[in-house]
Order: sequence, then C-alpha cells, then structure tokens
Amino acid sequence: MKIVPSKPASTARAAALLSLLTIAPLLFTGCNNTGKAAANPANFTTGINNHYLDHPECLLTDTRFPFETSDPDKTRQLDTLVKNLLLEKSVETSIHVSRYTVAPAGTRYAPRFCYGHREVTSINSFTPVAVANGFQETTVTYNYTMKEVPVWAESHDVQAAFPAMAHATTSQATATITLAQSPVGWQVPD
Repeated sequence: MKIVPSKPASTARAAALLSLLTIAPLLFTGCNNTGKAAANPANFTTGINNHYLDHPECLLTDTRFPFETSDPDKTRQLDTLVKNLLLEKSVETSIHVSRYTVAPAGTRYAPRFCYGHREVTSINSFTPVAVANGFQETTVTYNYTMKEVPVWAESHDVQAAFPAMAHATTSQATATITLAQSPVGWQVPD
C-alpha cells in the first residue's frame, strides 16, 4: 500500500515554511531597531550627549607644561591665559622664547584647558542607516550649545585669542558626527 500525502498537509507545511522565512529576518534585524537602538532623534541626542560628557572641548590638545614657544601667535594666545591667572610666564631673552607654567588657579584645567562640553539642542538630519565598518551607522547633523563653561572662557580677551572657542561658547553651533548602533543605544565609534 502506498501512502500519498494529502494536499492540505503539504499546503500547511509550505505555509509554515513561508511564515518562518518571512519572520526570521524580522527577528534578527528588528531586535536592534527598538528602544535605545531605534534610529530616531531622541536616541541620537542621547548618544551624542553621552559621548561629549566624556570628551570635553579644550583649547590645547598636545601641549605639555612647562611649555616654551617663540611663535608670536601662540604667545598672544597663551598670554591671555596668563592674564586670567591660569598660567605663569617667564621670558628667556637669551634664546627669545616665552616659557609658560601652570599657575595654581590653572591646575584644575591644565594641561588641555577644557572649556565645557557640547549638549545637543536639536537634530537637523541623519542619513539612512547602513552597514559600515561592520556596524549599522548613520551620519547625524545637529545643533548644540556648550555647557559648564568656566568663567575664564567667557572673558573677552580669551575669546578674542581663541575665536573657535568664542563661537562655540557664545552661540548655537552646528556639527556632523557618525553614530554606530549598538545593543545599548547609539554611540560614537572610537
């Protein structure tokens, strides 16, 4: 006796297989697109703000103290920090250099002299999420203001000597950043 499967069983099996094939990609890709990992302005704002809490904006990046320079532009900039009692200056006339050391009031900010961190005020736009460097990534354009700006960074002479800092601390600025999707939310790739 030969057993032939009935059509309803094979139809049911085909429907189950089709359902599984339809749902499987959603299970694997959809899990990262909800909650903190969803591609939306609120999650981008959180990711950017978290990044800048650990990465403040600073005047000096590669400077170590004591620092010597004969560059007139650098001298002019650092002299404003002397005027604001953050640095002390001595002049070595025999070799024509100015030597800067950190003043007691400047130890809190030295050696980089950070002047605050960015805080997102709005998300202007973002690119469609796409795989790059092994992660789902997007490029976000956002507006920000500076928070926790010290008093010395608001002085007119320091702002005149460091125009990029002046712009960042006195107005709303716009920037672009790349974010990568992770299970815990959007992050700036290092």
